[in-house]
Amino acid sequence: MQSDDNRSFLNLDTGEIVHVSQEALLIAEDSEDYEHLSEWQQDEVKIALDIVESFGKYAALPSQFDIYEYDMMESFCYSLSDVKMQDVLLNSIRGKGAFRRFKDNIHRLGMTYTWDDYRDLEYKEIAKGFCERKGIDYII
Repeated sequence: MQSDDNRSFLNLDTGEIVHVSQEALLIAEDSEDYEHLSEWQQDEVKIALDIVESFGKYAALPSQFDIYEYDMMESFCYSLSDVKMQDVLLNSIRGKGAFRRFKDNIHRLGMTYTWDDYRDLEYKEIAKGFCERKGIDYII
């Protein structure tokens, strides 16, 4: 789960995905004392220290800033052969509230599964690109 407060990394040696807070990463980067923290927070800082100190051992997974779901929605709209549906959906993604309107219209038009399949393929492409950039073998 990526957010402004948390980051996820792939340990390239073990294949394990680890999650650390921005706070733990800052403590690790600044070499701050963390003995006063609770045990689980200390464990998190130890992981963050390993990430900071072991350059090349971890790969940051794509964050919400690397994945543009709006672009996916727009691309989906243009992929439709039905011009009326395309227009309805393109209009729904303009302006404030675009994500909610898009979701409502997808549901109203009976295209939920079509959109879900399209979005899943887009996410797979993002994952493939990540693996290829990092030299990671993958299975589709």
